[in-house]
Amino acid sequence: MKKYFNLLKFSSLVLVVAFLYGFAAHRNSLRDEQEVKVYFENGDNLFVSYETVNKLLIQKLQASELEPKENINLRQLEEYLGSHEMVENAEIYLTLSGELGAIIKQRTPVLRVTCDTEAYYYDTQGKKMPLSDNYSARVPITADTISGQEDSDLITLSNIINGDEFLKKQIIAIDRIDKGESRQYELKTRVGDQKILLGDLKRIDKKIAKLKVFYKKTMLDGTYTKYKTINLKFNDQIVCEK
Repeated sequence: MKKYFNLLKFSSLVLVVAFLYGFAAHRNSLRDEQEVKVYFENGDNLFVSYETVNKLLIQKLQASELEPKENINLRQLEEYLGSHEMVENAEIYLTLSGELGAIIKQRTPVLRVTCDTEAYYYDTQGKKMPLSDNYSARVPITADTISGQEDSDLITLSNIINGDEFLKKQIIAIDRIDKGESRQYELKTRVGDQKILLGDLKRIDKKIAKLKVFYKKTMLDGTYTKYKTINLKFNDQIVCEK
């Protein structure tokens, strides 16, 4: 008798589990594709909106709307979102409860190119990035473009500026000056309307350290606005012109 009772308990348990699984599957199949949870990895949705990501996902999912969500090709969705001009990387996931989510890493502009025919950004990897209707990035402006690997110094310098809180606030423009095979750079400042003669990127860390020492000293005594040119090309010294 006890044997039959245990068998009955086990059968009942199997039926309950099957019912719950079937109910969850049915509920999952009825979910609206618009229930996509979108998260932005690097801050606010500055360049691409939640609505844009949702719309892209819904358009892609419409072709397979009759399939249960667990059969969705997440890799394909990631590649689809990753091809968007404002997206650097996308991760798509499906929770146990059937919720579809997306983690978006937006591209980060570090330089804005403004020339006679067009305007656009370069991102941290030196790739062209269109301007956004949603947000205007506060990055240095240049009229120079990247034509090959030899121009990568322009992006290196832009990344250095973008990664330093002081430089990010102070530098508003970068000019590249070609002198034969040598490429040198001049920076324009927000405060003081000064020109910084940086030269090439050799010893760049020391040059930036010298620049910060200069500003720290001259801002304390209020003399920083007296200088129009700050030359960092020389070793162990700063040459300034009033």
